[in-house]
Amino acid sequence: MTLLGQDLGLTPRKGFFTDTTVCIGCKACEVACKEWNAVPADSSGLTANSFDNTGELSANTWRHVAFVEQNTDEGFRWLMSSDVCKHCTEAACLDVCPTGALFRTEFDTVVVQQDVCNGCGYCVSACPYGVIAQREDDGRVFKCTLCYDRIGAGQTPACAKACPTESIQFGDLDELRERATARVEALHATGETKARLYGADPDDGVGGNGAFFLLLDEPEVYGLPPNPKVTTRDLPAMWKRAGLAALGLLAAAVVSTLGGRR
Repeated sequence: MTLLGQDLGLTPRKGFFTDTTVCIGCKACEVACKEWNAVPADSSGLTANSFDNTGELSANTWRHVAFVEQNTDEGFRWLMSSDVCKHCTEAACLDVCPTGALFRTEFDTVVVQQDVCNGCGYCVSACPYGVIAQREDDGRVFKCTLCYDRIGAGQTPACAKACPTESIQFGDLDELRERATARVEALHATGETKARLYGADPDDGVGGNGAFFLLLDEPEVYGLPPNPKVTTRDLPAMWKRAGLAALGLLAAAVVSTLGGRR
């Protein structure tokens, strides 16, 4: 696969807006993702956590529907949410990949080239969301591509196409953010004061996400980190300090050597 993202900035950034308030937990997105991308099955039954049968995002689960059961003052309710790779603006996985297997496309999404991946696993630990995972049989990493092949052909990603309630919405990221903001305002007007956007803020710890969510509770309730930060943000300063320390050791060694010759 060749790098097609040379015209970055000329193509509107594409992304996902997942409105969890209308998710019915049907898992059509999980099935469509697996079918289109030929992702192997990875579940033999329920996890004993409500109706969840996949547990989390993994190399073989690129869409994961979470079921959160809650007893509130108004009664019992389910919070359902289809999780996916966030396609971060500041993507740590890209920073640490030594082979260029991970690249940013012309749609500003992040994709893994499996034929270039060497299975080092650096991206696995670098991802602040725990999205990227390795397959046990060969060690290579796999994750959501935002259906790069489909959107390149002008089609909608398989998961969004299959969603019967339009909980998963695909389109230009700026337009999705405007739509999501209006949706939150509408929910607040009806008394749903806990409604908030997650991953839509360009000033957050990862520069905003290409896949963001409308939540009805704290991010932790959905299994999401509350304040994700790009894990490689401090790398330049760390390398600078390491370089200064190395120069100091070298200088000390030179002084010691010269002093021993007298």
